[in-house]
Amino acid sequence: MSKFSDYNFKDQKALVRVDFNVPLNDKMEITSDARMKAAVPTIKKILADGGKVILMSHLGRPKNGPEDKFSLRHLVNHLSALLGGTTVLFANDCIGEQAYLTADMMRPGEVLLLENLRFYKEEEKGDEAFAEKLSKLGDVYVNDAFGTAHRAHASTAIIAKFFPADKKMFGLLMENEVSSAQKVLNQSNKPFVAILGGAKVSDKILIIENLMEKATDIIIGGGMAYTFYKAMGGKIGASLCEEDRLGTAKEILEKAKEKNVCIHLPGDSIIANKFAEDADVSEALSNTIPDGWMGLDIAGEARAQFSNVIKKAKTILWNGPMGVFEMAKFQGGTKAIAEAVVEATQNGAFSLVGGGDSVAAVNKFGFADKVSYVSTGGGAMLEFFEGKVLPGIAAIEEA
Repeated sequence: MSKFSDYNFKDQKALVRVDFNVPLNDKMEITSDARMKAAVPTIKKILADGGKVILMSHLGRPKNGPEDKFSLRHLVNHLSALLGGTTVLFANDCIGEQAYLTADMMRPGEVLLLENLRFYKEEEKGDEAFAEKLSKLGDVYVNDAFGTAHRAHASTAIIAKFFPADKKMFGLLMENEVSSAQKVLNQSNKPFVAILGGAKVSDKILIIENLMEKATDIIIGGGMAYTFYKAMGGKIGASLCEEDRLGTAKEILEKAKEKNVCIHLPGDSIIANKFAEDADVSEALSNTIPDGWMGLDIAGEARAQFSNVIKKAKTILWNGPMGVFEMAKFQGGTKAIAEAVVEATQNGAFSLVGGGDSVAAVNKFGFADKVSYVSTGGGAMLEFFEGKVLPGIAAIEEA
């Protein structure tokens, strides 16, 4: 595999897999362009070298072939603006005659956006013949779509086999994602604090087990904390609980003891009598929540306890909020954690934030540029930290 920064794209057609799976409203306007912005440095480097850029992506989950609401043509004007007014050509198919002709006629410095890859069932099936057809569009293959790196799709994993080792590489975004994740997982300075939140223990079992080999401290907040409290015999009222995971929660606590990993659970909670903005709110110890009440955020003692642990860290991984931060009454815990992560980062810690809700939280509180790295790939990052091999990464690294 070649290193992107060292490669000269002059007169080369660079076929770049990006993740432009952005949210659109009813008027087909982009409501968050973060994923598109993330790909801009890669595109600009190829153009600056005098190369030609051919972009391929999926958008949404089209079920029955082409549908206008899933067309990437809705992104053309915004992409052009992000690239400083560069003209963006559009092919109404990702393979076929028009795509090939347009690609062949491109001049250096031009950008071509192909139609949605998922208009073909073969994309998600990882079909080899389809991948080969895509590969004919470019001289060089660049994978810059970390958000889909955990999928063995035609355009993310299979296509790489049709390019020689020196003609396939990660883009700048993918390089940053992989090096940040590897820094946390394989080169972490201690203390290494993993902050895990969200609703379900079942979503995080594998990541907890893998992190027990690496982390010194694991902070558990969000809805999943109550499954742990119930497993220890606590009273959690109407709080979220995965009854079928009580045994798993106990096992995790026992394993952590064996491995000398400190698991921190929130001592107290902000509780509510219903899941709503206008709920009555009170506070309780997390293991003595009254019947009919539910924990929806961590309270003062837990915030202080967690913040102290985080501020001593040298490496931080944050995946998942501490409460229902979308509601103003229950965002204080997540905000307190975000502030502690920012302070630790300012004091020299390396902090990686990943997973949709954690990323949304740091953006909401305006802290995205105050942590070391914010990951663009929720599912991909989770699988990376579970210790799984990501097909989109392996396809290039194993060249």
